[in-house]
Amino acid sequence: MTGSDSRADSTSVLVADEIAVEQAHVDLVYTELAKAGERAGLVEADGLARGRTDRVGAAREEEMTGLFERDALVFHAARRRNALESQYEGLVFGRLDIDHPPSADRDGGPEREVRYIGRLGVRDDDYEPLVIDWRAPAASPFYRATPVEPMGVLRRRVLRCKGSDVVGIEDDLMVAEAPADLVVVGDGALMAALTRARGPQMRDIVATIQRHQDEAIRASARGVTEITGGPGTGKTVVALHRAAYLLYSDRRRYESGGILVVGPSAAYTSYIERVLPSLGEDTVTLRSLGDVVDVVSTERLDTPDAARIKGSLRIRQVLSRAVHDAVPDGPEEFRAFVAGYAVRLPRQTLDQVRSRALRQHQRNLARDTVVQLLADAAFRQSGAVEHEEFIGRFADHLDVEAFLDAWWPQLDPREVLLWLADEERLARYAKGILETEETVEVLASMRLALETGTWSVADVALVDDLAARLGPVQDQPREERGFYEIEELDDLAAHGVTEIGGRARPERAEPAYILAPTDARERLLQGRIGRSEEYAHVLVDEAQDLSPMQWRMLGRRGRYASWTVVGDAAQSSWPDATESAVAREEAFGTQPRRLFHMDTNYRNAREIFDYAAAVIRRSVPDADIPKAVRETGVEPVVGELGAAVYPSVADTVERLLEEVEGSVAVITPSTHAPVLAPFGVSPDSRVVVTDPMSAKGLEYDATVVVDPEAIVAESPGGVRGLYVALTRAAHRMTILR
Repeated sequence: MTGSDSRADSTSVLVADEIAVEQAHVDLVYTELAKAGERAGLVEADGLARGRTDRVGAAREEEMTGLFERDALVFHAARRRNALESQYEGLVFGRLDIDHPPSADRDGGPEREVRYIGRLGVRDDDYEPLVIDWRAPAASPFYRATPVEPMGVLRRRVLRCKGSDVVGIEDDLMVAEAPADLVVVGDGALMAALTRARGPQMRDIVATIQRHQDEAIRASARGVTEITGGPGTGKTVVALHRAAYLLYSDRRRYESGGILVVGPSAAYTSYIERVLPSLGEDTVTLRSLGDVVDVVSTERLDTPDAARIKGSLRIRQVLSRAVHDAVPDGPEEFRAFVAGYAVRLPRQTLDQVRSRALRQHQRNLARDTVVQLLADAAFRQSGAVEHEEFIGRFADHLDVEAFLDAWWPQLDPREVLLWLADEERLARYAKGILETEETVEVLASMRLALETGTWSVADVALVDDLAARLGPVQDQPREERGFYEIEELDDLAAHGVTEIGGRARPERAEPAYILAPTDARERLLQGRIGRSEEYAHVLVDEAQDLSPMQWRMLGRRGRYASWTVVGDAAQSSWPDATESAVAREEAFGTQPRRLFHMDTNYRNAREIFDYAAAVIRRSVPDADIPKAVRETGVEPVVGELGAAVYPSVADTVERLLEEVEGSVAVITPSTHAPVLAPFGVSPDSRVVVTDPMSAKGLEYDATVVVDPEAIVAESPGGVRGLYVALTRAAHRMTILR
């Protein structure tokens, strides 16, 4: 046996011994965890038993108190039991060896303390901590200690576990020289984590958080916390850990008020949805920009031109005109006999009533005001003498109710948005606001919605704006009629009005703008939109892409919220940064701001990122370029996209599948998407097909970037869209021109 073999064997034995030590502690933790789960189960059973009584005639107040106690006990016990029973990946992931200075409390002698860090706190029967929750102040040295400022830490150890089994350890030494009894293993936990294969979902970084990241995570909960940095700097995962930390530090506020996490796409929310539960939190609301409004869900994107127009604040003026307009095919005048007087209100009077009512109220909440204004106008026109009697008879008149149902119906905001699919209406609404070419774009996009039965992502913010203007749809109760009903029906019959369904109603034709099959329109109008829910904290990722209208949509949900905002201007797909900044500042209000900048790229190998950085610098010289810390020795491959697109890509994908263990993404412009779609058909395949916009926030082991020139041409952000595509790969990248 050579000397090197002997040293290797000695090191292996040493590592095995250290793993055995850690395994013993992890086994103890899981034993206590099982006991804690049993205790939580007993508390839950006790809670279910409460609130019951065999006493006949027990006081109602006492009974309700018992039910409240029961529900509270059952809820909290069941939640604790669920947390304890969840199989988190690596419940115990860290260890700190801390050297305390001499102290009188310890008879003047130094003391070595060991703290284990994990995803949730666990104590033994004597209430001594076996694991400290990663968010607790006692755990902060695990993230903040450095060789320059060790905070008393001698060694920081990361435990790699598979279930309850310790399969590896990595150490970072925080002092110049390790004590004789302190073993140091491995090359550092961070680099080990960075080389792991990527999967279909994001992993948390709770075991490898760096000091600058921890400062952002634990920043003050108040105001606006902005996290900026280039691709691969961990902005997203830091923000998600911040959400978990906020819930831990002020659970009452953030759990009752709610935390909303908004990302660019459904693929993104699917990618990150595992992170927070793995950190012990499952009460956060995840939404993509196409899902922010309840009962509306979409992933369809408009053309870049249509999205730009719909996202601009100018579209608010168009929507305002729509809200103030008469409903399609509604009556243009009002005629009736009221209290023996013939009443006729022409279109001009109706327009004045509508304008006055909308200056005071949201449209769906203005019906009572409209009745009063119509009654006053009718009284002035009728020549009647007794004002109060006339007004009362008018308000209870069947013909008035039938008229209002047709002229002032409750309006779903989505139905008003569909008015923009009528060419004549849109031309009136857009006059002086949009150019002719822009009006044509909006018309085409709205007609596409009617044809396909799907909204676009940009439409969601417009629906929300209209909902805020219109107010929630109200149920109209049908009142029982008194003796006036007979008199009114006699009046109507005398003047040739035919009854329909027991009451006089004018026929209301289907609106002329309906161009789609009924089932497509029904899909667009499914469900009922209520008031927008407000949250205690709003987390926005890929914030640089939000349009001004989308910022206003989120602002309605964060009126009294604190914010975490994540973004990188160099990856922006929104063309007018100034207009977007105005809307963003309006959403934040006057709250204090703090900025954290991430400048280290942990995702991309240096060879890949150098290529991407050179591309973006040519067009965006001031782009925020982080430093990549990992090398593979493999440069990106630039090849030719043959005339037969599928075979060219297939050969490249086959090669990459042999070179990496994890996922391979084919990032393509829409031009080639139909041809390449078969790659993503198999659910168990490691290959996915996506476009640059849908790939935002995601990462893969390897990527094939197809036709970069076409990506630039069709991307809303031009070369910025290509920059996104070129920064998704961790280990290998091939560009097919």
